[in-house]
Amino acid sequence: MKDTFRFYKTASGKWYIDFPEWSGSIDDLQMVDGADTMLDRVSGYTNECYLEMSDEPFDCADKIKLVQDLTNSVGGGNYVMETYKGEQVNHAMWLCQVTVDVFHELPDIIYIGYPLKTP
Repeated sequence: MKDTFRFYKTASGKWYIDFPEWSGSIDDLQMVDGADTMLDRVSGYTNECYLEMSDEPFDCADKIKLVQDLTNSVGGGNYVMETYKGEQVNHAMWLCQVTVDVFHELPDIIYIGYPLKTP
């Protein structure tokens, strides 16, 4: 599965994934615990960005690797983004259980790219 996702930052400084299919609380879509600071970086410290995300490799993609599956406790998993645009960053983050709704599983590796144009 490869798709482009929009992330946006509210006036109060909170990051969310724009996931129209989600029927739960908006709070479940908030990006926290390192995912928010990663989005600050990839957005160029603006309030919106688009990321191509896949559970399969694709050209020029960076990897976010699962380091701890938390499905049986808080949900989701702890990940490390090894590189950003090819530069070593080793950025730790928690991705919540919504990750399973996006990918239909908790992927061992999430591949991300940075589209030149927004959809």
